[in-house]
Order: sequence, then structure tokens, then C-alpha cells
Amino acid sequence: MSVALAPTAPADRSSLHIALLVVACGAVFWWLAEHVPADLPMVLPWDFFWIDYLCLVFPTAWYIRGLLLTPAAERPHILRQVAFFSGILVIWAVTQTRFVFLAQHMFFLNRLQQLGMHHIGPVLVALGWPGATIARGMPGFMHRVIAWRWLRSTLKVVQHPVIAGSLFVGLLWLWLQPAVHLPAMLSPTLYDIMNLSMVIDGLLFWFLILDPRPAPFAAHSFAVRLITVILVCFPEMIMGARLSFTTDSIYPYYDLCGRLLPSIGAQEDQHIGGIIVWIPGSLISSAAFMIIMIHLRLQEDKAVGGKHDDDIVLPSGVRISSASWTGRAR
Repeated sequence: MSVALAPTAPADRSSLHIALLVVACGAVFWWLAEHVPADLPMVLPWDFFWIDYLCLVFPTAWYIRGLLLTPAAERPHILRQVAFFSGILVIWAVTQTRFVFLAQHMFFLNRLQQLGMHHIGPVLVALGWPGATIARGMPGFMHRVIAWRWLRSTLKVVQHPVIAGSLFVGLLWLWLQPAVHLPAMLSPTLYDIMNLSMVIDGLLFWFLILDPRPAPFAAHSFAVRLITVILVCFPEMIMGARLSFTTDSIYPYYDLCGRLLPSIGAQEDQHIGGIIVWIPGSLISSAAFMIIMIHLRLQEDKAVGGKHDDDIVLPSGVRISSASWTGRAR
């Protein structure tokens, strides 16, 4: 059966041009990484993986196109745009640049890499709340893909607070196990799976936690998300403390491959890595807790029409709004 094809719409042509440009740039990066990796600047991929590249660049291109297609008055706040692009840059830096090489030769640098993939980058992207803008810049067939029932059902399951929290902590714990960490670092394919799983899991978790909307627009209430982000702190602290205070060298890979900084021994390397797991991870979760509280208070302010019980009324009848010194919306 033959099917008559409709002429390509201008929007579809634009999407096609973007796709061709992204793939062409990827092909150039791949060739350079294969033939002249030592001559590449630090910001370009030195060990190129197509999946990582496409998963980063396509959403960024669609976001930019979505911004251009959105009327100026309806575009996301500039701070949200900055947060999104900053998050993408962080993920790019720890997965696509020469920092990958550094992270393969020191354990504490590997922990910094994982922190960027699992916490800092995804948190910034989630704070940008880019979904609507990316959707506006997507080609039409991608709208049908994200509307698939099985995909939405899967996302609903993995973003259930219990499962999301368990995956968030469980993947961190899994890749830190010495019996798993060694083959993951030795195998390029498994190494890429490890990094990709951390980025995807971080995005899924932080989009759940940092959703600025109240239920039922958001999948879960602010209270549920507050409890979730508090509970994931404790396993992170335990894992970090264990690495910080251990007296055994449990990651032989970094001795086998040669340490980038020979002056830092195995135990000291593990101690620094443990502190990175322990303190920055906990601080980010604490910051997320405060952001949720801000969203909650803003929703309460909207519910009462911008009038606050802690406003001050002078004898002359003049009301001084608490928003003037708290920064809350009226």
C-alpha cells in the first residue's frame, strides 16, 4: 500500500535541519576523538559516545528552538534559563570533556564526576523546569513518542517517591561496591552505562523533588517530596562516612591504572572521595529541602490572595507587607 507524503512543513524542515546539524557535529567530534584525541581542547569529547552526546545535545537544541518560538513575555524567567544551561554545561563537563580522563585516574575526582552527573547538573536542569520549552521546540514525532502510554506508565512507576528514593541511593551504592566498581572502570561499555544511569536517575529524581507545582498538578504533594529528600540524606551520609574513615584500600583500580597525583595515596584518595559523597551530597539535599519549602510558602501565599498574617499595620492604617523584607510574592 502506498502512502502519499504531505509536503514538509516549515517547522518540520527546521527540526530536520537541527537534527542534521547535531548529527554532523557529532560525526566531526567522533572523527576527532578517534584520530587526534591528544590534540583536542579540553572542552571537546576525547572519548566519544554517541548516546551521551545525542542525549545532551538534542534536548539543548530543542530548548533553544523552543525559546525562539516562545513569545518574549511567555519565556521562562532568565534565572531558569541560566539554571538549565548551567546544568547542561556541568553534565557535559563531567561526561564529555577531558575531565573524564582525570576521573579515571583518581578516586576523589571520580566522586566529583559522579556528583556532577547525579546531583549538581540534574538539580540545575530541574530548577530550569525546561519541559514546556523543550516540548515546544521538539519535532512532531517526538510529541507522539513522549505520549506513549508505556513510557508514561514507566515514568510514573520510577518516579514514585519510594522507588525514586531507592533508585537514587541504590545506584550510588551499587557503583561504589568494589566488586562492581572495578569492572565498570575497566570496561568502556560498562563505564558508559554507569555514567548514563547516574545522569538519567539524577534527572528523574530531581525533577520529581523540585517540581514547583502543588499536587494534583505535580504527581506528589510537597510534604511527600520533603520526606523523600530528607530520607535519602542518611544513606548518602553513611556511605560517605564509611569511605572517609576506612583504613583499607578498597579500590585497587586506581593503583592498577596509575594515580594522576602520586602524592595522594590510596587511603587519602578514598577519604577525600568519601567527604565528597558525604558533605556536598547532603548539602544539595538540604538546599532542595529549602527550595521545596519556598515553593510551599509561595503556594500558600497565592491561596490567601497575597495577604499574610505577619504583615504590619501601622496606627495610621498603612499596611506594610512582609513581602517587602521576606521576598515573598504578594
